Amino acid sequence: MKHHSAALPLVAAAVLLSGCAGSPTLGSGSSAVTVSQALPAPDATISTVDFSNYRIGPRDQLSVEVFGAPELKREGEVDAAGNLSLPLVGTVAVGGKTPGEVRDIVTTQLRGRYIKDPQVTVNITKAVGQSITVDGAVREPGTYPVLGRMTLQQAIAAAKGSSDLANLDNVVVFRNVNNQKMAALFSLKRIRAGQMPDPLVYGNDIVVVGENATRRFLRDLGSVPLLGNFVRFPI
Repeated sequence: MKHHSAALPLVAAAVLLSGCAGSPTLGSGSSAVTVSQALPAPDATISTVDFSNYRIGPRDQLSVEVFGAPELKREGEVDAAGNLSLPLVGTVAVGGKTPGEVRDIVTTQLRGRYIKDPQVTVNITKAVGQSITVDGAVREPGTYPVLGRMTLQQAIAAAKGSSDLANLDNVVVFRNVNNQKMAALFSLKRIRAGQMPDPLVYGNDIVVVGENATRRFLRDLGSVPLLGNFVRFPI
């Protein structure tokens, strides 16, 4: 009986913890963010696949093509100095420039010397400058690039998925909309089951996967019971 009486307060504490701050929750009383049932798209952002005004930076990946000259196609990563090497043209300083400005530079370099009237296309295939932060109960929290249209499931997958301590019904997305901080709560479990739409995430979003406080409590004790099995806790 001694072991049972010692375990009871621990189990009671675990039950209480399941409703505590170990998992993010959203309420109407917050003054820091505006709680939204349906989180709208953020302020104007290149994540809406409009790269016309995007300023290229290091590690961004570009695709440069010249119509009628497939041998001049180049796909590569901008180096740390903001340069990209292109066939015939050589090294081009693309850092800080828009895709349209890079197109004009390449067109000027090719016109006359190599091609009479070059038709150049510059596309961004990976924009590191647009990134999201994934935090909380995921395997590898960190900052990840937004690659085109990215959903909440894909964002969590970029962080190598949820951890064993994750509360999949408690995933919060923070976003700036019209210069206001907003947040919405999602259930990854329901999204995976097809019961809730998988929302898009955008550059500068912060995704926080909540923790199951009870599971953390048990893990910290060093004893995680299997379903339906009791364990003896240390006194």
